[in-house]
Amino acid sequence: MVLVLGIVCAVSAAAWVYLLLFHGEYWRTRQRLPGAFAGADWPEVIAVVPARNEAEMLPVTLPALLSQDYPGAFRVTLVDDGSTDGTGAVAGKIAESLAAAGNRVPLTVVPGQPRPEGWAGKVWAMEQGLAASGDAGSDVLAGTTADAGTGGYVLFTDADIEWAPGALRDLVTAAEADDRALVSQMALLRAEAGWEKVVVPAFVYFFAQLFPFKRVNDPRSRVAAGAGGCMLVRRLALAKAGGLERVKGALIDDVALGTLLKRDGNRCWLGMTSDIRSVRPYPRLADLWHMIARSAYVQLRYSPALLAGTVLGLLFLYAAPPAGLVTWVVAALAGAGQGGPVAVAGVAGLAGTLAMTGSYLPMLRFYRLSLLRAPSLPLIAVLYTGMTIDSARRHYSGRAVSWRGRPADKTG
Repeated sequence: MVLVLGIVCAVSAAAWVYLLLFHGEYWRTRQRLPGAFAGADWPEVIAVVPARNEAEMLPVTLPALLSQDYPGAFRVTLVDDGSTDGTGAVAGKIAESLAAAGNRVPLTVVPGQPRPEGWAGKVWAMEQGLAASGDAGSDVLAGTTADAGTGGYVLFTDADIEWAPGALRDLVTAAEADDRALVSQMALLRAEAGWEKVVVPAFVYFFAQLFPFKRVNDPRSRVAAGAGGCMLVRRLALAKAGGLERVKGALIDDVALGTLLKRDGNRCWLGMTSDIRSVRPYPRLADLWHMIARSAYVQLRYSPALLAGTVLGLLFLYAAPPAGLVTWVVAALAGAGQGGPVAVAGVAGLAGTLAMTGSYLPMLRFYRLSLLRAPSLPLIAVLYTGMTIDSARRHYSGRAVSWRGRPADKTG
């Protein structure tokens, strides 16, 4: 058994060397907005905000979006997707109050329509926002919409996202200067409560490990993704790629949209920011568990084989090295032999543990959390393994939930 553990730890340590050196620098947090736009004509931007039962969030987030310091034409469409808490009315009152104070960014509130067969809930809300904004794909391709000639953009964002005043200007600057059809930033998730500090930084870390931002940003790489809270998309490129209908059933819309655009030959960009923040609280472990379990099995394409591979992979990378290290320490304390398989397990386990711990430090620093939390990454990985397994269990038990409490069916 110790011999097997030693071999596993040695292979795991080698895997960590590969991840740190050759996996797109996923563990770094330095992918920041590129370029500087010196143009005089700023393209029009239409923001589309899918909202379902967001009356509590909007007073915090919507004023910041409507008050963006953007030199070009900018308007916002909020789709009230069957809310029962007065989301649409709250949005309208906020817009009226801001308009009375001199804000000139128009807000249109669109009552959501029943979801057609084959459409996921959030993507259908996004599609309705585009349609209400007069952003028909055929019109854009024909060059008949108001800003098609210069590109024009649609900003997909969420109702829980709070925007710094110049964030939109920075996004457009990066898209125009670097010729990107998609510019997306991972919103800074809230990490204030106890379990948020444990789970949230690791969530972003694991996402970046799955979709290394540097590879997403490399036109030569096939890796593609986006971050759903902030996706600035060139309207002409979206229409040319077939529009949202091409990803209508996607439950993970940001990754699907990024993949669609990049496979159509577009340049895309994904990075980190502290100027765009999610204010949604997840104070309990159950809240965070639900957030991750909601989509984990979806990401695995409902495949039992991929589920088994993911669980084994997580345990191989994150659990095996500490197990080897602990075995070595226990053997030393017990006065047992320190050579052979025990030494291999211990040395390789120490190397792997140090590698994973070091790789987590930049993310903790980005979230301004104590670096002493880094050694907890193996335990958090085991926690995520449980969430992934539970995601599959929910799917097969019929208890899966897709977007903002909407019961999931085959389409989401």
